[in-house]
Amino acid sequence: MTTMKAVRIHAYGGPEVLVYEDTPLPAIADDDVLIRVYAAAVNPVDWKIRAGHLQEFLPYTLPLTLGWDVSGVVESIGADVTSFKLGDEVYARPNIARDGAYAEYIAVKASEVAVKPKTVDHVHAAAVPLAAITAWHCLFESAQLAAGQRVLIHAAAGGVGSYAVQFAHWKGAEVIGTASARNHDFLVELGANQVIDYQTTQFEDVVEPVDVVFDTMGGDVQERSWQVLKPGGILVSVVSPPSEAQASAHHCRGAYVFIQPRADWLAEIAQLIDAGQVKPIVDAVLPLSQAAEAHQMSESGHTRGKIVFQVKP
Repeated sequence: MTTMKAVRIHAYGGPEVLVYEDTPLPAIADDDVLIRVYAAAVNPVDWKIRAGHLQEFLPYTLPLTLGWDVSGVVESIGADVTSFKLGDEVYARPNIARDGAYAEYIAVKASEVAVKPKTVDHVHAAAVPLAAITAWHCLFESAQLAAGQRVLIHAAAGGVGSYAVQFAHWKGAEVIGTASARNHDFLVELGANQVIDYQTTQFEDVVEPVDVVFDTMGGDVQERSWQVLKPGGILVSVVSPPSEAQASAHHCRGAYVFIQPRADWLAEIAQLIDAGQVKPIVDAVLPLSQAAEAHQMSESGHTRGKIVFQVKP
């Protein structure tokens, strides 16, 4: 077999540029594993790349296969790989500089791969890597969130936010989330202590000072968030770098995070999932051939958890 099905872009643009087609099977380097993709998830970075918004930051040569969340089975291994064997069930957030996981197979550096959680299927495992690593990095690496602290998580019901709520609750923090009214009970079940309906309430009017703001929205939401931070607190954003002037004026800190693959964190997160401390949230499951529909759903900003492609039944 020399070809596979994949979803690629040959030009930047709207969802209509996503093409489901036959493509060459990936070649693997000596430090790679070839993963038979069982499931791949959709993230906002996918459609931002598709639309051409990140061309200066990520200058790809087209055509490009999108998707950097994968769960599947090791199909073959490079000459230098000793950490995995054929048939291992694995998951990963692969290097975003390479072709992604909207495909039947993907080549990934073995150092970026972890054994998938045993207690969930591939669809739910694929919903973990990018979003969970993002939440983990922001809360525990950048913000150093500790038990007893208070954290405000924006868009708490989304892919990243739903992991942030669960991680913060597991750590012993007091968790406040913003979300639409329909997600109130859902977030309380995940561990939120307070949920604010952003459609009816300005969060800065009701939130007591917090130690950490986790910003997944940017813009006006980020600007208003400085008002609720304690002196010495931190605003961590995955959307845009926080203003140094605002941070100084409020005697706080700001941090911007663009994550890299972290197999060690994925291994730890898998343990939390298998222990029942964290659960992946899947909003919709679609075939690869419906990639355009999946991107439209993601761009709406109203999904609960993740959208996942089931690539192999």
